[in-house]
Amino acid sequence: MLGLFSSSIMSPPDELVAAGSRTPSPKTTSATLLNRFVQTNPSAVSLQLGDHVQLAYTHETESALCPRSFAVKDDIFCLFEGVLDNLGSLRQQYGLAKSANEVILMIEAYKALRDRAPYPPSHVVGHLSGSFAFIVFDKSTSTLFVASDRNGKVPLYWGITADGYVAFSDNADLLKGACGKSLASFPQGCFLSTAVGELRCYQNPKNKITAVPANEEEIWGATFKVEGPAALAATR
Repeated sequence: MLGLFSSSIMSPPDELVAAGSRTPSPKTTSATLLNRFVQTNPSAVSLQLGDHVQLAYTHETESALCPRSFAVKDDIFCLFEGVLDNLGSLRQQYGLAKSANEVILMIEAYKALRDRAPYPPSHVVGHLSGSFAFIVFDKSTSTLFVASDRNGKVPLYWGITADGYVAFSDNADLLKGACGKSLASFPQGCFLSTAVGELRCYQNPKNKITAVPANEEEIWGATFKVEGPAALAATR
């Protein structure tokens, strides 16, 4: 899966900007990145949402244990990869039919987050149990909501393209050529909400997340880590 967001939606993370500046490396534009994704995945589906957002996904190469899914409802778009172990209880919690799958559940969970304020985002993702990574974009409010499971069972990466778009994908190789050293693994057990304005750990939302510069020989430009003795999320 692939999500591309201009600076009008999300400001490029300073840590990834700095990583790219420390070790300059070739980058490509968001349009080139999207074209590469579509060309290498003939069955890919891509969507252009206004002038600032592009989403794409494919069922090629997906794992049977971590399928990819896409849905849109009420101008809320969601790309979801993985499975929720507690999907049944979450359906009951959100009043959904037994036929509702993970991606529909995630859209409804986001709507609860948006419409039942104050309702902390950490509660929404904290109640999810399983292997997952997702990208939610609310077109009506231009809000982006991204998260990864607490054990990093479904990989998720993010980087900055040559034209300043923030790119999210489950495919590190896809982003390497487009983002250069402005690339990192999205920290497990964390979420990013443009409504909140920063990256947070959903089990310990008050703990600070720092970016440690990577070694020059590493493909990453930085490693995000959650500080504090109770922190469970630290990824490369």
